[in-house]
Amino acid sequence: MPEELIEAERYELSEPPPYLFRVNRREFLESVGAGLCIVAMQSAATAQQGQQQGTDSLEARLHVGEDGRITILTGKIEEGQGAKTEVAIAAAEELRVPMERVQVVMADTGLTPNDGTTAGSRTTPSTVPAVRKAAAAARQLLISVAAQQWNVARDRVRIEAGAATSPDGQQKLTYADLGRSPELAKAYNQPLPSDVNITPAKDWQTLGRPQNRVNGTDIVTGAHKFPSDIQRPGMLYGSILRPPSYEASLISVDTDVAKPLEGVTVVRDSQFLGCTAPTSYQARKAVEALAATAKWKEKQHPSSDTLFEHLKEHAKTDDGGGPSRPKSTGDVDTALASAKTRLKASYRVSYIQHAPMEPRAAVAEWQDGKLTVWTGTSNPFSVREQLAQAFRVPPAKVRVIVPDMGGGFGGKHTGEAAIEAARLAREVNKPVSLRWTRAEEFTWAYCRPAGLIELDAALDDEKKRILAWDFANYNSGGSAIDTPYGTKNARIRYVPSDSPLRQGSYRALASTANNFARECFTDELAQAAGMDPLEFRLANLEDDRIRVVLKAAAAKFGWADRTKQQRPNRAVGLACGTEKNSVVAACVEVEVDPRTGTPRLLEICQAFECGAILNPANLQAQVEGSS
Repeated sequence: MPEELIEAERYELSEPPPYLFRVNRREFLESVGAGLCIVAMQSAATAQQGQQQGTDSLEARLHVGEDGRITILTGKIEEGQGAKTEVAIAAAEELRVPMERVQVVMADTGLTPNDGTTAGSRTTPSTVPAVRKAAAAARQLLISVAAQQWNVARDRVRIEAGAATSPDGQQKLTYADLGRSPELAKAYNQPLPSDVNITPAKDWQTLGRPQNRVNGTDIVTGAHKFPSDIQRPGMLYGSILRPPSYEASLISVDTDVAKPLEGVTVVRDSQFLGCTAPTSYQARKAVEALAATAKWKEKQHPSSDTLFEHLKEHAKTDDGGGPSRPKSTGDVDTALASAKTRLKASYRVSYIQHAPMEPRAAVAEWQDGKLTVWTGTSNPFSVREQLAQAFRVPPAKVRVIVPDMGGGFGGKHTGEAAIEAARLAREVNKPVSLRWTRAEEFTWAYCRPAGLIELDAALDDEKKRILAWDFANYNSGGSAIDTPYGTKNARIRYVPSDSPLRQGSYRALASTANNFARECFTDELAQAAGMDPLEFRLANLEDDRIRVVLKAAAAKFGWADRTKQQRPNRAVGLACGTEKNSVVAACVEVEVDPRTGTPRLLEICQAFECGAILNPANLQAQVEGSS
């Protein structure tokens, strides 16, 4: 399974398609005429296991045009995180060409290789090296062709300004020449050579230097077309009738009330009910008319007041090595029972909606039995599988294209809008644009999982070191659940639960919840030990990288001096943590309004270390944007 899918709290990846549509009479007869039709269902996560293939060839990754322009292909998406620019930088570095000579095509299941879901911070460590390898192979091929034509040794050919230069400097061979050569055509279908060497960091000329976003001008001028901006000839607009509550089922509805409305088509397919119209306003007004006649069977759910008790009571135990099996060292129970200083605490994290700047949107078009969908998703190849399953067509007849979209960060791994638009488009035999409203996004998109986190810990007799650590996360997830603080007795577990709401990936997954609970509790332990929070952490930290960022943030913030200051209604605090092999620490000063109790952030000082930096400008934007 792809590495980014390992985290257990990616609940949405195991969901089936939201709809399975009826086969109409024509489709049924076509399938019978061709023989027995067997539809195999699989989850999105399972589908991805067999999809990441065929990416280790030059043809799958890189095309050289006869004009010398180089096109890089990747199945990853751009949602504001800077992936397109990073891929372009990586290719330009290995090709030895200016960045403007590189064009990046992303997330088109009809053109690009399947690089898996854009999730888990995997573009930099997984896809960028693949792009660099292909670009380096193209550079080596240029050198080989030049050396052969000039009858010189390969190591005497120089690459300068995107061209191979002969030893005497009198001859040049460009990528445009390579694009017209038979050698390139022969190399396209071959696996990339195993001995391709990418450029070491010490020799970088493009990587590691600040670069602006490649299509930044289009973004700020409004020229870029997001998924919700896509237009097709003869396109109609769609809207869907939503239930009044989660998991409610439709009993009856009078579809005749919408049929007299001008230009409106009503589409009913079991629990699916929607309308198309010449404008989105007309489509929504038609759905409102349907809603007034609809009757539903609703399901009881726990309230917010009992949510966290529900999560613990419905915990799913697992003794077979699953996610709820605890990681344990030492004898936690004995250490806790014998300790003189012991603390317990619980923390609650609520459901949170992603609320991306661009809500879910899709344009679907059927032509000659083939479906093309332009949509916003981080998971184009799995959405293609969902579409194929929902409509019972081969995946080869489905194409998913993802223009650079307006945010998602874990919240758009599924293809609801794409499937809904496609069902409407099939009915009217015209392209259909479907855009979720902000209200639909908040109500029907999956949430960050809510969670209950319980901690139980003890200090040694000297009250300086953690003697025992017991950490349980119910439902929220297991990302960053391991403690960076050293102890011989530790028990750490993530326990899935029966969630009352649809839930799934959220940026950084459960690391936000687990770091929040752990760091709050660490402050409680420091107070019980009578130690400064910084000194207590440094006494217990075993991760040297975290120690470095924690000391750096504290020094820049002036922690030692500011903790001694006594200011009315003001306080300082700090925290540190790690996730996806990055480490971070932050110090803050806050002020509380004595009348309302409302806190206000006055200053934050943060130190971040993520390893090798490919684009300093993008890294700075990412860190500042998440602070």
